[in-house]
Amino acid sequence: MDIATPLPATADDLGTHAAAARAVLDSSGLGPIDRVPLIPEAARRRHHVFVPADHRFKAAARFLQALWREDRGLTIGTHVNRREPHRPRRLGSRISTAAGALGANFLHPDITPVVTRALAYREPGAAYDIDRLKTNLLSSQPLAFNLFGPLARDPQLATRFVTEFLPGTLTEVTDVLFEHSPGRGDPRLTADRTAYDVVLRGRDATGARSLICIEIKYSEPGHEPAPPPHPRHTQIAHATPGLFVDPNNPTLTGAACQQFFRQHCLASAMLTAGLADTATLAFIAPAHNQSAHTAAATYQRHLADPQAGPIPFVPTTLEHAFAAIATAGLPDHARALHRRYTDFWLVDGELDLAAAAATQKPTEGMTALDTDAAYRHRMASSLSRKAA
Repeated sequence: MDIATPLPATADDLGTHAAAARAVLDSSGLGPIDRVPLIPEAARRRHHVFVPADHRFKAAARFLQALWREDRGLTIGTHVNRREPHRPRRLGSRISTAAGALGANFLHPDITPVVTRALAYREPGAAYDIDRLKTNLLSSQPLAFNLFGPLARDPQLATRFVTEFLPGTLTEVTDVLFEHSPGRGDPRLTADRTAYDVVLRGRDATGARSLICIEIKYSEPGHEPAPPPHPRHTQIAHATPGLFVDPNNPTLTGAACQQFFRQHCLASAMLTAGLADTATLAFIAPAHNQSAHTAAATYQRHLADPQAGPIPFVPTTLEHAFAAIATAGLPDHARALHRRYTDFWLVDGELDLAAAAATQKPTEGMTALDTDAAYRHRMASSLSRKAA
């Protein structure tokens, strides 16, 4: 379990309480997993998650989502290849449309009304793919709602979360906004469709109006195709002293950095427009999604002062966010988040059980619907192998 994985150097120490929260999440006592496994093709096919294009982390994350779905007895969904629209294939990291309509992609019934309201009042041009949101277990958009949905319902809880997650930023959270931009296409801003997955809005210790603008990746590598450079971004970059080492560096508009660059420019434009007094750009990805964190590290090297500049950039881990959720007062929800998204010991245990079955070793039976039994079975397998 990677709850104990060291955070990036830019993250503040969580302290004693957050360390205790991490221990709460590590209920198996297995400690950190060194790396996600390379999963054999046969195992991926057995769980209907073999996608040849998946990189190592994405394959493991997809496998973990399939286990989560199977343990809950959720009907498998389908994926339609654009090149073969008439030949949908079953995909273990998706749930059926019927299950999605019932809110099965969300970890708690209280999150569903948050999603419903966000969709009903979505901003013009907001990039919601409804089918993906409701049926794709691997997507980072339902992850954003699973992580921040409870906070949207409780400003005090959101404030406690931020105190643990990004100390020294907001001391009061007033709003949690999803898929947010104050004006897509607005020439006063970035004149394009740049937006944030989540924005926390509130005030800091001085009373200043402050924003935490958040980008979340789950299995995405962080090297998405780069759109053509927009002249408005260059204008903003040059008009924001102390932000970039060299605003003209072509790396900023390359595949690894372009999204961070656009989001930083949007934050600067929002401050210039008087929409807030201070802003922080935060990036969240699982600790083992090394490709995404490498992209963030590449971008960070092009900032004049990532931590104390005009708009700080804070890359951190999904595990850190889960620990902050636990410390803020939702330990059960934090465990559910970890178990679904980052507990790769479950993958290890499943592979170990499959190997045992292949050699005809006796194994204790379990029922797909018996979620706790499935969990204990995989964990016991990993514990036994590690002890040996």
